[in-house]
Amino acid sequence: MFSDPHFGHTNMALKRGFETVEEHDEHIISQWNKVVRKKDVVYILGDVTMEKSTNYHVLDRLTGMKKIVLGNHDKPQHVKELLNYVNSVCGMIRIRKCILTHAPIHSSEVGRFALNIHGHVHEKSIEDPKYYNVSAEVIDYTPVSMDNILKSRNL
Repeated sequence: MFSDPHFGHTNMALKRGFETVEEHDEHIISQWNKVVRKKDVVYILGDVTMEKSTNYHVLDRLTGMKKIVLGNHDKPQHVKELLNYVNSVCGMIRIRKCILTHAPIHSSEVGRFALNIHGHVHEKSIEDPKYYNVSAEVIDYTPVSMDNILKSRNL
């Protein structure tokens, strides 16, 4: 699980403490490829870029199969192009009693699931065991396996 890479987004790279957007993107690629193997499936929970399709090519440098849950900065008109670089695109997905979304779902809905794995809020995690934030900054720019997430919540 991984969210909010924001590939090619200079302002996000600087906010995250990187000198350049290239350094930012290379760091994510390096961290990703250290833990993801060829047959692994990684769900990217939105905000692949910042409303542009020009940086989708970076996804080809990430190992594994990539499945996208669209975020608020992923444009619907770019989905056709995005599908050239990933295995699937959807709005949200349910896996093992968990709901995978870009933004956290409303607290009145989260009770229907064991866990809401999400991104969007970047470094501001929700202090509730029903939510698990996989925004890039929160997980040290390194994808987290579903098994490790479930173990961390005793699920």
